[in-house]
Amino acid sequence: MVVTIDKVEKSDAEWKKLLTEKQYEITTRKGTEAPGTCLFDEVHEPGIFQCVRCGTDLFRSPTKFESGMGWPSFYEPISPLNVVEQSDMSLGMVRMEVLCARCDSHLGHVFDEGPPPTGKRYCLNGVALKFSPEGKL
Repeated sequence: MVVTIDKVEKSDAEWKKLLTEKQYEITTRKGTEAPGTCLFDEVHEPGIFQCVRCGTDLFRSPTKFESGMGWPSFYEPISPLNVVEQSDMSLGMVRMEVLCARCDSHLGHVFDEGPPPTGKRYCLNGVALKFSPEGKL
């Protein structure tokens, strides 16, 4: 049985209407927010981090950890079906970009330098996320 995710597709004009300028720049044009500027660095309560564009559940708060890098970091997505990893050769190096599987929103990058149990560090732009506390899900 093959499981697929229904895609959310919108034009650039539609995304621009739905997102702030900063959200659009990061999620659509693959920008990066300045390190240390994300409010989610201080969020430690139970809940789920979702895609700011389409609302797809991406990461549970217990998988968030302090990496010291200046961006929210997680060691495991809610489901491997909810994120896509693809090679990114910008900036003169090879990295693995992380995208929302449902709307192709640029979320950040994943590195092989995280904590157990996965050893992964999903280093994400907080602007690409929204947080839903456990009691409001």
